[in-house]
Amino acid sequence: MKKLTIGNISYKIFMVIVLIIIIFPFFWLLVSSFKMEKDIISYPPKIFADKYTFENYLKVWTTIPLLSYIKNTIIFAGGVVITSVFFDSLAAYAFARMNFKGKNILFYLVLLTMMIPFQVFMIPLFIEINKMSLLDSYIGLILPRMTSAFGIFMMRSFFVSLPKDLEEAARVDGLNEFKIFYKIMLPLCKPALLTLGIFTLMNNWNDLLYPLLLTSKTEMRTLPAGLALFTGQHISFYGPVMAGTVISMIPLLLVYIFAQKYFVQGVVMSGMKE
Repeated sequence: MKKLTIGNISYKIFMVIVLIIIIFPFFWLLVSSFKMEKDIISYPPKIFADKYTFENYLKVWTTIPLLSYIKNTIIFAGGVVITSVFFDSLAAYAFARMNFKGKNILFYLVLLTMMIPFQVFMIPLFIEINKMSLLDSYIGLILPRMTSAFGIFMMRSFFVSLPKDLEEAARVDGLNEFKIFYKIMLPLCKPALLTLGIFTLMNNWNDLLYPLLLTSKTEMRTLPAGLALFTGQHISFYGPVMAGTVISMIPLLLVYIFAQKYFVQGVVMSGMKE
């Protein structure tokens, strides 16, 4: 019993240390967004400053078109979430519940694409989008990301865990394959859909290289790309950059707080074995 108690205490202490290590960068970012510029770049660095100000938040709003960046990010990330979740679930349902020739080979090819870094095909992607005259457009940003190998893999793991009696009973009632997917299977996948939506939203909301590649006009920049260019143009103004970063984190934090229950449930259930 003594060993068990010591083990529990050691585990809790270890988890507290890990939690502090994870939270500390976010805490530093939040505090630094209210610091004066001289306190941010002071050496040795100090966590707390003698004086705090809202000047960084005012400067980031007045220096760059932050509202335009936020609007572009919402349209881009939101459009990708809606389309990707729908098409990923369609493909995942086909791979999990339907039998057709070459199904396993196609699924392995889909998984293989997860091993290819974006830097390998970003130049051909740019040329293709340019040939289609879709640069600096929302369609050009959303179209290449309307589906993902990770989303197909995740949703398939969830679909294979559902009992086959459901679709067999639906076929007896005269439902076709799409109606079985839409009316029977999809409502049961709400936790997995929300989890995939959160993952997709986070990846696209915080993406820098992809929007930077496919946009050249200032009015089409997303929030990470706009802040990156802001850093390059005003390299000494770290405070406004940190303030802009805090602003960009708030929507994701709110989404995660409200969808946390389904997020955890979806991660657990999508890992169930066949």
